[in-house]
Amino acid sequence: MARAVAELPRGSRITDYISLGVIAKTFPLTQVRSVLATTAKASVRQRDLPAQVVVYYVIALALYMQSSYREVLRCLLEGIQWLRNPSAKVKVAGKSGISQARTRLGWEPVRQLHDEVGRPIAVRATKGAWYRAWRLVSLDGSTLDVADEKANEDAFGRPGASRGRSAYPQIRFVSLVENGTHVLFGSQIGASDAGELALAKTVLAWLRKGMLCLADRQFFGFEFWDQARSRGADLSRKTCVWPASSAWPTVPIGVGSIPRNEIGDTRRTEGWCVLLTTAWKG
Repeated sequence: MARAVAELPRGSRITDYISLGVIAKTFPLTQVRSVLATTAKASVRQRDLPAQVVVYYVIALALYMQSSYREVLRCLLEGIQWLRNPSAKVKVAGKSGISQARTRLGWEPVRQLHDEVGRPIAVRATKGAWYRAWRLVSLDGSTLDVADEKANEDAFGRPGASRGRSAYPQIRFVSLVENGTHVLFGSQIGASDAGELALAKTVLAWLRKGMLCLADRQFFGFEFWDQARSRGADLSRKTCVWPASSAWPTVPIGVGSIPRNEIGDTRRTEGWCVLLTTAWKG
């Protein structure tokens, strides 16, 4: 029997639905439900936006930041409809319904899902992911603006600015990133005035044997390096002088030269500062 040709809704792209399929593959429904049960956030009754759908919705919001909240939800629901039952009608919740659903979900399931799924994924053929036998990971921190709401300001604060305070509250985070794939893992979030070194000490628990962790000179100190070495990883940091009196065994893995005025020394001086990249063997 002849059937009507199935078409995507006007203005939709097949890549939108494929992207949502990739999300579901990366974050399997069984794992999402397990996280919701563990954090006591599973839906007690059937809703237009059950908890597992809201989890995928929050992830999709990060991928479609240029689109409105309702548009992202429409794309998500139509993707589910297209994969399961193209004849079913899609009901997109209003702004208040979306807000209530996200409030019910909270942050705990999303954080646990991040910690369970976020892992290095490079294989031997991945370019830039390896140096000799080491898996390359980097440690660094940054800041991100968050919504201008009182709860966010109370929790994270606002950094100072040239004219009073910043327009938005900010979070400070420190994370490990796999060099070849740019996958972030072990991320730790704090207030805008939190110290990166303090946050980094909690990130070190995600280091594993066989990793070579690259870090800037600010991530230093015996306690910090000893904690990292206890994870079985090897370490590398940039320095302008060779640690001559260090009791730790070191292996030079790279030497480079740059003019002094390119490393923050604004004085008119001649000569070069030698940058030695060294690895502390755990």
